Amino acid sequence: MWDWFVLFLEIMLINIVLSGDNAVVIALASRNLPVSQRKQAIWWGAFGAIGLRVVLTIIAVYILDIPYIQSAGSLLLLWIAIKLLIDDDGHADVREASTLGKAIWTIIVADFVMSLDNVLAIAAKAEGEIGVIILGIGLSIPIIIWGSNLVVNLLKKFPILVYIGAGILGYTSGEMFLADTKVSEAILHGVPHYIVPVVTTVLVIGAGLLKQFVFKPKPKHS
Repeated sequence: MWDWFVLFLEIMLINIVLSGDNAVVIALASRNLPVSQRKQAIWWGAFGAIGLRVVLTIIAVYILDIPYIQSAGSLLLLWIAIKLLIDDDGHADVREASTLGKAIWTIIVADFVMSLDNVLAIAAKAEGEIGVIILGIGLSIPIIIWGSNLVVNLLKKFPILVYIGAGILGYTSGEMFLADTKVSEAILHGVPHYIVPVVTTVLVIGAGLLKQFVFKPKPKHS
C-alpha cells in the first residue's frame, strides 16, 4: 500500500512539473471569453484532455513492453529530464480563442501536442499499474488547469520541485533501460545494474546545476 501511494505521488509530481506550459496555454486559450464561457471551456477542455492523456498513456504502457522500444524510450526520457532543467524557452505560443468551441478545441489539441513527454514519463514510471495512471492523471490535470497560475508561480518560487521531478525522470529512465533486458545485458557486462539509475539521475541533476551556476545567462545592462 505504501509503495502504491509513493508511486501515485511520483506520478502526480511528474505530471505537474512537466505541465507548466500546459497551464499557460489553458489560461491563454480561454482568457478572451466571457466568465461563464471561460469556465465551460476549462471544464470541457479538461475533460477531453484527461481522457486523451489516459488513453495515450495506457497505449504507451503496452508499447514499452516491446524489446528495444523500451531502451529507446529510456534515452528519450533521459533527454526530456535534462531538457526540463536546461530549456528556458516556453512552449505556450497559443492564440486566444474567440468562441467556446474553439477554446475547448485549443485546450485539447495543445494538451495533446505538449503532453507526449508526460505520457512517456508516466507510462515508464507506473510499471503497468493502470489504476495509478488513471488516478494520478485524473487528479493532477484539474490541479494544473484550475490552478494554472498557482502551478506556474509555485514552480518558479520553489525550483527544487522541478529538480525533484527531473531527478525522478532521470532515475526512471535508468530503470527503463534495465527493463529492456536484451539491450541492457548486451551492454552492461559485469556492471552492477543498480548503478545505472543512479548515474542517469546524477547526469540529469548535474546538467541542471551546470546550467544554473556555470552557464547562467549574464543579466542584460540597460
